[in-house]
Amino acid sequence: MSKLLLFDFDGVIVDSLSVYERTVKSCLEKIGHPIVQSREDFLDLFEDNFYEGIVKRGVDLQEFVAASRDIQDEIHYEDLEPHRFLFPVLESLYRDHVLAIISSNTSDIIRRALDAYQIDGYFEEILGSDTAYGKGEKINLAMYLFGVAQNRICYIGDTAGDIREARQAGVRAVGVTWGWHSPERLMAAHPDFMAERPEDLFTYLESMVDELSDFYIR
Repeated sequence: MSKLLLFDFDGVIVDSLSVYERTVKSCLEKIGHPIVQSREDFLDLFEDNFYEGIVKRGVDLQEFVAASRDIQDEIHYEDLEPHRFLFPVLESLYRDHVLAIISSNTSDIIRRALDAYQIDGYFEEILGSDTAYGKGEKINLAMYLFGVAQNRICYIGDTAGDIREARQAGVRAVGVTWGWHSPERLMAAHPDFMAERPEDLFTYLESMVDELSDFYIR
């Protein structure tokens, strides 16, 4: 039986850490809140929800969003290198499951990038920051849109915040080690599974089938 696989974009599908960090740093400086002085400062913002993280540090959310809109045209994700080693796995998963993207980035930027990478056809929905700021809200929306039960949904992310928001939404949380946060940082958020390479996703999905079979037998 198919499952709903929700992928984060930045870090999981594309290697965008440097450009995303520069963009966020520039936006924060533009509105007078230079809270990102180092790579570690930036990664700390993704310990939980990114937008909640900047608000907790005294940033006005609407000011930040307005500043980010002004700078979006300067970002060319289509020129960044995606994680192409993930593509064969996406193609295989697409045949048997429903794939969607849930991200803190904007849907338009993601669509343009996926089109440039020629993998846009794998994903049935993109829910970005223009849909909602919280990933938990977007996970719940995806659950409603696709009519899939919580125990058949996986969120695949690369930050501790991704893992925490997925768990709070009641879905399976899978951490990947090729993204932004270190494996140790991800493990501290208690993911259901850690994927060291894309092919590991097959192993976890097979284990889910066994768990669900046991559930229905009972």
